[in-house]
Amino acid sequence: MRGIKILLRMGRAGLLLAVASSGLSFVNLALHAQSSDLRTPEPPATPHLNGPKIYGARPGHPFLYRIPCTGVRPISFAAVHLPASLKLDSHTGVISGAVPIAAGRYAITLTAANARGRSARSFTIVVGQQIGLTPQMGWNDWYSYYGHVTDQDIRDAATAMISSGMADYGYQYVDIDDTWARKPGSDDPSDGGATRDANGNFRTSARFPDMSALTAYIHSLGLKAGIYTSPGPLTCAKFEGSYQHESVDAHQFAAWGFDLLKYDWCSYGKVTNGKSLEDLQMPYRKMGQILAGLDRDIIFNLCQYGMGEVWKWGREVGGNSWRTTGDLGMERNTSLPGFYRIGLANSVLSDYAGSGGWNDPDYILIGQVGDPRSPDSPPHATALTHEEQYSYMSMWSLMAAPLIFSGEMTRLDTFTLNVLCNSEVIDIDQDSLGKQAKVVKKNDDELILEKPLEDGSVAVGLFNLANEPRVLSADWLGLGLKGRQMVRDVWRQQNIGSFEKSYTSTVSAHGAVLIRLIRRRG
Repeated sequence: MRGIKILLRMGRAGLLLAVASSGLSFVNLALHAQSSDLRTPEPPATPHLNGPKIYGARPGHPFLYRIPCTGVRPISFAAVHLPASLKLDSHTGVISGAVPIAAGRYAITLTAANARGRSARSFTIVVGQQIGLTPQMGWNDWYSYYGHVTDQDIRDAATAMISSGMADYGYQYVDIDDTWARKPGSDDPSDGGATRDANGNFRTSARFPDMSALTAYIHSLGLKAGIYTSPGPLTCAKFEGSYQHESVDAHQFAAWGFDLLKYDWCSYGKVTNGKSLEDLQMPYRKMGQILAGLDRDIIFNLCQYGMGEVWKWGREVGGNSWRTTGDLGMERNTSLPGFYRIGLANSVLSDYAGSGGWNDPDYILIGQVGDPRSPDSPPHATALTHEEQYSYMSMWSLMAAPLIFSGEMTRLDTFTLNVLCNSEVIDIDQDSLGKQAKVVKKNDDELILEKPLEDGSVAVGLFNLANEPRVLSADWLGLGLKGRQMVRDVWRQQNIGSFEKSYTSTVSAHGAVLIRLIRRRG
């Protein structure tokens, strides 16, 4: 019997211990992260509410939301003006029930209290036909397990999302990628045999014996479950796809209890007679219409690598996010790490992102990650420097990109959590105004991104693309700002000072400075 792993988190700067029931073992996963390398401060002992301030849901559909909150547990949660069709578990902070039937905006005040203090935060449920009002946050298994993922791996990841503290910052989706279905012609008894039952429903791999039980476990933690397939006859890994079974499959996903669908182009190119814009749109439009008619909210992630300028029509066909580039994991490092090249391509598409539909430059590949060119090899520590990892997260948050981590969840280390779990950085990504940062300046050596925020402040990223430290500046005139601005270091969560015309900083090679500019009044 596989051992049950329990993760004990002793603060982000402490040790992560893995205790296996098959034999007691303690694993130090600090991975040599020195305290001087860690920018994100420890969260306070008092409660601090995190996550988005707006949330879209369709009338009458099931509702599930775990309130993200740091602080010493136990914490007691409350929600003022919560609709009668919803209930809050005051101990876990999980809101469940049914979305109100009447469309409209339901303004709620969330509170959290413990022995050390109290925190409050506004939270508006927007009931209508638009979901995905802020970018998705969560985890996908692909770059950890490839074709070897199991039901237990997904359960372990969901457990780790809670025990690591990631869920306390708003990470909520636990997504299964390719290879959960059956594989036509496979000799492997766990994957082979008939791919569908007599009713046309998917038969799952033996590695996933009960999808309903799996999603029920994920939901019991207050988290959400995602699944993957292709509009073609086969997925990218040659497993059964949804071609000519789209409606049956969508209803099956809903019946199983999934909350997100990643729909990967893969073999559909062999089905269509051409690659006209209509050809590229058709399978996504078809599935988008089916999902919109279900009795369950399912976020729709279009994965088709930017073909036909998908950012111009992804929202129109029902998408909540759409991949704008090829697989980031396949990018080779040259003068710049692969995430920079992918991010630079995505950064110029700011006009097409907004509430309900987001440009998706692919996953966050830090921590322990696998090699897609050698998928049978175990995950290994990322080759990115600490500076590069902070730049990665800074860029994705400014671009309002989905924050989907794809490293090994059960081997999280202190530094990786320091990058992933900064409430002020995540607030920039999840900002209710729904704007993607615009490029203010770009040349071979530097990139400056500017993102307006709902409260009137502005987030600015200064990115050094060069191989040596450089002095970079944010000029108020170039940002369209006037007067003195209070400059806040977002990563270190501290004010730097008030500046009249500009802010200048020395930025490490491939590094970034992420600041928030707050207009001084009076």
